[in-house]
Amino acid sequence: MAEKILVVEDESKIARFLELELKHEGYEVEIAYDGRDGLERAQEGEFDLIILDLMLPLMSGIEVCRRIRKFSNIPIIMLTAKDDISDKVTGLDSGADDYITKPFAIEELLARIRAALKRKTIAIKEAQPELITAGKLTLNKLQHKVTYDGEEVFLSKKEYDLLLYLMENKGIVLDREKLIENVWGYDFIGDTNVTDVYIRYLRSKIDQKYGDPFIKTIRGVGYIFESQE
Repeated sequence: MAEKILVVEDESKIARFLELELKHEGYEVEIAYDGRDGLERAQEGEFDLIILDLMLPLMSGIEVCRRIRKFSNIPIIMLTAKDDISDKVTGLDSGADDYITKPFAIEELLARIRAALKRKTIAIKEAQPELITAGKLTLNKLQHKVTYDGEEVFLSKKEYDLLLYLMENKGIVLDREKLIENVWGYDFIGDTNVTDVYIRYLRSKIDQKYGDPFIKTIRGVGYIFESQE
């Protein structure tokens, strides 16, 4: 699954240059040409990183960064023509993770992007619990193992991946497209009904075997994982 980057840059030539270079590196890219549009996209979209120009129409990059920090910890790299130390301090104080000055070498920016994304991945892994429990059902992410009341439940890799995603989103209704996207991947080619098949596999190995219904069907929508605890 390609990582997605939002570029907020009002200079069209620079924005186009960044879009081409980032896509060449395998990233998905969206462009916003003013601060207000950039903030709206950040609020509505699911991005892995934001490249944010300091000087923007309608809303400054500093203000955009401050507002984003109220709802997200997404990595932000501030991009600007200003090389004044006070601007750098202001940018970092507003919540930016890094700062690079125009003109810049694309190799340096790419290296900073990789570093920021790596830090994000490490932070996410450290924040996630090793064990996920629901009643007597336990999923151990380190051991790649599932147990019910201490008895191991043997699952295929895809069954495990599906159960993990369901348990991590306990109490949330998930449609087939969401399951396909997050368990099978964006590039999956096939019938979305494959999710129904694997839901049946999980139910036969857990819900039906132990008489403990975790996975419920929301007719016309999808599935939800719930426990009676």
